[in-house]
Amino acid sequence: MKLTTRGQYSLKALIDLSLQANTCPCSAREIAQRQNIPVPYLEKLLIQLRRAHIVQSIRGAQGGYKLARSPKTIFVGEILRAVNEPLQSHLDLPPQTDSQAQATNWVTQTLWKRLSQKLIEALDSISLEDLYYDARSWQAAQGQDSNFIV
Repeated sequence: MKLTTRGQYSLKALIDLSLQANTCPCSAREIAQRQNIPVPYLEKLLIQLRRAHIVQSIRGAQGGYKLARSPKTIFVGEILRAVNEPLQSHLDLPPQTDSQAQATNWVTQTLWKRLSQKLIEALDSISLEDLYYDARSWQAAQGQDSNFIV
């Protein structure tokens, strides 16, 4: 499975918000600048994430976005579904006429179906907090500052 741009940008924005938890709310412009995401595109993603109750929007001069819940209760699968990221891997095989080829196709498709289900289960078990700590660990291993771009 390869994430589309919307999936990648959504994860980057949410990890950014989890890093800014003490200074939130953050404007879409601030997040976009830190993460190198086009502002109009990010705004559309944030609307989808707000509708899914993953982020909250706060109006006013000091307004912006913040996480709606603790990062440990927000899961990658939920985030990706909120922005319509395809989670199902599939393999389209051409129809076969001989029975051996049909059996091979059936086995292959069954395998892909099971692998897709396991992938979805894994995405639904990885929290935003997990990603946050993984990113911080990676940066520390690289000897980089804790203020970072995801």
